[in-house]
Amino acid sequence: MPRFVSTYLFIFLAGVLLLEACQTSSPTTLLTPTRAYRTKQVVLVVIDGVRYSDSWGDSSFQNIPFMAHQLAPQGVFLPRFFNQGVTYTNPGHVALTTGHYQRLRNNGSEEPKYPSVFHYFREQTKAPASKAWIIASKDKLEILARTESPDQAAAFAPAVNAGNSGIGTGYRHDTTTLRVAKGLLAQHTPQLVLINLRGPDSEAHAGNWHGYLQAIRQSDQLVFDLWQWLQAHPTYQNTTTLLVTNDHGRHLGSRFKEHGDSCEGCRHISLLVLGPDVKPGHIATQTRSQVDVAATMAELLGIPVPKRDGVPMLELFRPE
Repeated sequence: MPRFVSTYLFIFLAGVLLLEACQTSSPTTLLTPTRAYRTKQVVLVVIDGVRYSDSWGDSSFQNIPFMAHQLAPQGVFLPRFFNQGVTYTNPGHVALTTGHYQRLRNNGSEEPKYPSVFHYFREQTKAPASKAWIIASKDKLEILARTESPDQAAAFAPAVNAGNSGIGTGYRHDTTTLRVAKGLLAQHTPQLVLINLRGPDSEAHAGNWHGYLQAIRQSDQLVFDLWQWLQAHPTYQNTTTLLVTNDHGRHLGSRFKEHGDSCEGCRHISLLVLGPDVKPGHIATQTRSQVDVAATMAELLGIPVPKRDGVPMLELFRPE
């Protein structure tokens, strides 16, 4: 090879490596909050495995009377809300908390690829772990407090209380989870909380149709009870935004026992939002998905987060 060619090749390769290095070290695009809000705390409740047709899609609202008749007039409801990723428990929760759809095993053996809004909240506020909590009926959701990411935010894990005592210890009753959640909120007054209620999903997997419907009604009661409790607490009263949604739905018709594909029943879920910044009694018309939730929570708390797949749902809030 002629000398001038080898020299040119060396310069070219060096330039490529330098370019790649610059690209790797370039700053991540951030979603920065657009304004200040009255919200000081955010609580996300995920009711596991409820079909839209068995809750908000039923015009009688017989399974969700408290949310439909007592809470919805105080908040904003999104009828066109979807899981556009993997319609299983862990991927659904990861989409809600990281703003990124990810394929991962559903048994708790695989951690999220990215840090969650809980990690970024702690990193940027320097708050202790006790100010951000993952509280779940399902033990495998302990992974929401973890991440395999090398990002420095990964070091700022939230506190976690999942299942009987973490991964591998089994599920617990939702009434126990809500009691635990109230105790932790009263003791630590966290600013960012996720609560998982597993009842409907567990009853459906057992093939218990009446148990499934009863579990939806119990979840409805527990959400109402939680909102009443928050509004009676001096720290949370009138400064807390509550988001109530699902991780996934279920197959339509008699196949209600299972879920996991891209059918309408598995994808179509719901979102109800209450708090000091929302439009009371409003029904939003825009189509949204799970990945918009993390960005919205960050927006409310004034926390810049790396841009993933979602954006803040600004249409939910009153004009500044």
